[in-house]
Amino acid sequence: METKKNLCAMIPESLHSRVRQEQEALGKTLSELIEQILIEHYEGGRNMEPTKTLAVQISEDLFNRLKEYLHRHKLKQKTFIVELIENALDEEEVNEDVDANGKTV
Repeated sequence: METKKNLCAMIPESLHSRVRQEQEALGKTLSELIEQILIEHYEGGRNMEPTKTLAVQISEDLFNRLKEYLHRHKLKQKTFIVELIENALDEEEVNEDVDANGKTV
């Protein structure tokens, strides 16, 4: 494993707030997020398309259940939610391609 070094930089408060929001949404440590951003910047990363943040409020009970589920299954929050959304949209697209008689349109 490569040795790691600390990187410190002063940034505007508004940018800091955006970074922290994304960090929380992704379920990553600040170090993990900054490393990912730098790798994507310098090495092209695997996903350079623009992104948007999706934020929703849920009950504390549901949040705790979700966190326990993610921990048990060793999943990241972002991965779990993105896969749920993609699966639902993919399923709908497949269903739209089949008519009422079960024939592909």
